Amino acid sequence: MKFPIFASRSVYFELCLFSIDPLLIKRAGVDSIIVDWENKGKSERQNGFDTQINAHSIEDLQIVRRATKANVICRINAIGLHSEVEIEKAIELGADEIFIPMVRSLQEVEWALHRVDKRIGVGILIETNAAVENAVQLGQLPLSRIYVGLNDLAIENQSRNIFLPIVNGVLERVRNSIALPFGFGGLTLQDKGFPIPCRLLIGELARLGCHFSFLRRSFLADIKGKDLSFEVDRLRGAIEEAKCRTSQEVHRDHEQLLEKIKLLEVGNCALI
Repeated sequence: MKFPIFASRSVYFELCLFSIDPLLIKRAGVDSIIVDWENKGKSERQNGFDTQINAHSIEDLQIVRRATKANVICRINAIGLHSEVEIEKAIELGADEIFIPMVRSLQEVEWALHRVDKRIGVGILIETNAAVENAVQLGQLPLSRIYVGLNDLAIENQSRNIFLPIVNGVLERVRNSIALPFGFGGLTLQDKGFPIPCRLLIGELARLGCHFSFLRRSFLADIKGKDLSFEVDRLRGAIEEAKCRTSQEVHRDHEQLLEKIKLLEVGNCALI
């Protein structure tokens, strides 16, 4: 089944922030806050890669829930013997969704959906080759969202360039098989971004009709000394502008993005 590539101008774009800082959360004005419990085997898996590894706790979820009325997402660990306890604890402490990383099979996601039993939303990260291969089937499940994790997908494929799925068509193929809320990558200020300018990633998110993305850790560095809520609003404006481009402008920006990716020297190209 083929789904439209170009985003509808009416589709609201959701900004998500990893944070357990109540003051930052209250100032940010974002749509969703992510508390990150994923830690099992992550240091070993991402050893040598410049990625962000959080160590959020059960208490952190409680703090975040008390601090905001925004949507709260709890990223749990990959499905395993611990999952039942993690899911029940996330629900008990007020998470609106859980986010399941490192998905490899349809069965593990079906198990999680059965365990949750519609009490909260269930989203997944596609960041393994197995999940890419099963994207059509995964996209037919009653999930709250699907996100393609470029960092872990690159690690699994022993690639130092995390943006290759944009060039080789993997990202677009996955997107075209999914009608659920979809996202990838990460954003910072539109005039910042390394090694790829954020404005080009915004353009690709809009071209692929994405519904959400994360404010990545470089965003917190880039806003130092700036008005946080103003910059978040400005970023929203840039996203809306990207939706309103002409087909010629969309094509131009996409070609610029591909050229930037192809010119990247082999190195650690994690989204930072």
